[in-house]
Amino acid sequence: MRWWHPGDVGRTVRLALARMGYATRFFWRLLALFGPTFRRFGLVRDQIHFLGNYSLAIIAVSGLFVGFVLALQGYNILERFGSAEAVGLMVALSLLRELGPVVTALLFAGRAGTSLAAEIGLMKSTEQFSALEMMAVDPMQHIVAPRFWGGVIVMPLLALVFSAVGILGGWIVSVLMIGVDPGSFWSQMQGGVDVFADLGNGIVKSLVFGVAVSFVALLQGYVARPTAEGVARATTRTVVMASLVVLGLDFILTALMFSY
Repeated sequence: MRWWHPGDVGRTVRLALARMGYATRFFWRLLALFGPTFRRFGLVRDQIHFLGNYSLAIIAVSGLFVGFVLALQGYNILERFGSAEAVGLMVALSLLRELGPVVTALLFAGRAGTSLAAEIGLMKSTEQFSALEMMAVDPMQHIVAPRFWGGVIVMPLLALVFSAVGILGGWIVSVLMIGVDPGSFWSQMQGGVDVFADLGNGIVKSLVFGVAVSFVALLQGYVARPTAEGVARATTRTVVMASLVVLGLDFILTALMFSY
């Protein structure tokens, strides 16, 4: 009994290529709208406030507890080698290089990415995009692009907040609770953290993650079926796909940045 037909393979490949082509055109369209979008910066500013301000609480609280855990684990490991004073350096490098951008992107995908996908999906399902087109208003330029660039701008800012609060949490645990010398904590950090190699690469990572998460969320909302079930599936796909893309890009960027 034949469970598949040779034509199914071609149909699947053709459908996958069509989706990839549509996603590529969608992405280049967003990039091409950079100039027109920033000429109406008020739209981008509103999205920065919406995406950043409403994500700030979960980012700050998560960063604080990640800093707590890093300091506890780092102290227990470094104490075995007589290097407990370097716990500040370990916390700072872990946050600036890796955990700050990655965890912020994952939290951003769950908090703001789902909101973007649901908002765009509902606007399409209620034919608001069609109404704008009838009024000679480009919905990509006035609705989609400001949300994309707002997400790209706000991601590095949230990652910096996450890392700063995490370092503060590491200081609280290391200095106030465990008793590490505060001078050693800060001096080791200042001497070991390089602005360009560590902080700069972390910002580059967060920018790339902002592009990826915002693009995935908007694309999933834009292609969602105009039903309640379609919008729900779009938000679920946003979290899953954005998380996988962030983790994959993190490996590639880490290999390129720190392979020396």
